[in-house]
Amino acid sequence: MKNKKENIFNKNQDGFLLVLVMVMANIFIVMAGGLASLGIYQYKLYLQQGAKHKAMHIAEAGANYYRWHLAHNHDDYYNGTGADPGAPGEPYGPYINVYTDPSTGETGTFSLEITPPPAGSTIVKIKSTGWLNSYPNIKRSLEVRYGIPTLAHFSFLTHSDAWFGPDENIRGEAHTNGGFRIDGPNDSVLTSARATYTCTSVHGCTQANCANPCQWASNKCSCPGIWGAGPNYNLWQYPVPIIDFNSISLDIAQIKTDAQASGVYLGNSPKGYHIVFQANGTFNVYKISQLKSSVRQYNEDTWSGWVNIQEEIENENYDSNHAIPANGLIFVEDNVWIDGVVNGRATLVAAKLPDNPNNRKSIYINNNLTYLDRNDDILGLIAQKHIKVPRYAPANLTIDAILLAQNGRVFHNYYSTHSVKNNIEVYGGVITNLVWTWTWTSGGVAIDGYSHTTSIYDSKATYAPPPSFPTTGEYAFISWEEK
Repeated sequence: MKNKKENIFNKNQDGFLLVLVMVMANIFIVMAGGLASLGIYQYKLYLQQGAKHKAMHIAEAGANYYRWHLAHNHDDYYNGTGADPGAPGEPYGPYINVYTDPSTGETGTFSLEITPPPAGSTIVKIKSTGWLNSYPNIKRSLEVRYGIPTLAHFSFLTHSDAWFGPDENIRGEAHTNGGFRIDGPNDSVLTSARATYTCTSVHGCTQANCANPCQWASNKCSCPGIWGAGPNYNLWQYPVPIIDFNSISLDIAQIKTDAQASGVYLGNSPKGYHIVFQANGTFNVYKISQLKSSVRQYNEDTWSGWVNIQEEIENENYDSNHAIPANGLIFVEDNVWIDGVVNGRATLVAAKLPDNPNNRKSIYINNNLTYLDRNDDILGLIAQKHIKVPRYAPANLTIDAILLAQNGRVFHNYYSTHSVKNNIEVYGGVITNLVWTWTWTSGGVAIDGYSHTTSIYDSKATYAPPPSFPTTGEYAFISWEEK
């Protein structure tokens, strides 16, 4: 009996082990299956993550492609289709393009939606969505903003030499195609297109004071492209590429066409126009019938010899009131005097077309010209000839505008009867072909014009300039954002 019980126990033990092995095997099979499923899942996830990563590269390739496209055609916002498919402010597209990876041969697709610049801006938005053709449901999108800088980008820009004295502050970027003498402070980059230039007596350079870093040789004072006693010389850069003033003519002609079509156009008048901006977003137009007696002053074209010029209003008649037009363009085919409070975005041009050097038109700033709100408002003044602050302008003058004298100068002249004024502040910028000045000095002391000058850069003007203001260069990167 004992042996029989032992055999039964052994048989029961064998059965228990068999069940245990089967359970363990099933557990192993389940775990192995789970691990295999997990591995497959992770592999699929890896492929999907790779597809997601590559989708972003494809989207970036799409944005880069369209930047290249715009570099060859600045105004083509419809991918070369030749048709304007949408309303302003709404994206054009989508435009579908095939993409092939040059290293792997993988194919993908990017879809482009292009939002043209709104009125008064040069900023174009490019939304690019990319995906691999093998994973069409895994898509990524980004939005890139590019803009063409305008000449309004500069606090000061000139085609000639310039001198900023110790009481003249430059706030914002400044450039000259000539040379800079800088004796005052600057808070941004100053650039010159010249490695060296000849500094003349007009800017205080004579044989007696042509000292290091300048050198007197061959009866001239040769100086570095930028030099002087200014403290911020670490922000001086030279030489850099020249900025072309001749190309501005094309912009002026287009502004006239657009002003005649949907802006405000003013033709000839007996003696010119007086425009007074109003704080309610309009401007009054007066026709000038008579100017006061001429004032003796330097020849403003050559700055050599004396001439008599009429530049002060004697009589004028009210003509009309206009709202600042939607496209912001005001074209005056005559001389114009301007002042008031600007509420809105506008560009005013004084020019006679076709261009004749003997009949070019000027702008006179005879009183304060200010923005209602410096954060929102902007005004561009473009003169075919000069932009001039006359002798009778106030002792403390504020000018809120971007001032551009295409063929002449932005200046206060030197008068036979001198008048030293206190302060002139320009919030915006000065762009002048010929030599600019607000101040005439002798022995370092102001003898005519404004004894203190301040130029303040309007930061919004770079990519949200006055309407149709002349541009310079190519599209530049502004921002990148994943959508």
